[in-house]
Amino acid sequence: MIEQRRYARFPIECPLFFSVKGQREPREGVARDIALGGMFVETTEPAAFGDEVIVRVVLPGSADEVALPGRVRWIRDGGMGVQFGLLGAKETHLINAIDRASRP
Repeated sequence: MIEQRRYARFPIECPLFFSVKGQREPREGVARDIALGGMFVETTEPAAFGDEVIVRVVLPGSADEVALPGRVRWIRDGGMGVQFGLLGAKETHLINAIDRASRP
């Protein structure tokens, strides 16, 4: 299988909530990996392919929750892949810090 991601993903384990555009009730999950391009969300209630979502999570290196906008790009048993939309400077900095901390 050919890797098609622009950014390498790094393992994390962060509880999160995500909301699907047009729906009121947030759903729970766990972030299992992350990169500037997106994240894998382990969840028993994935959103549908193509849904717009907002992922709310406290990332390593931060005490504050961030809101990461994205779109569901794939679904499999146990979770979904979320491709991020436009991220702010704070969110970009936190994800880059995870990248730097993961390198030997």
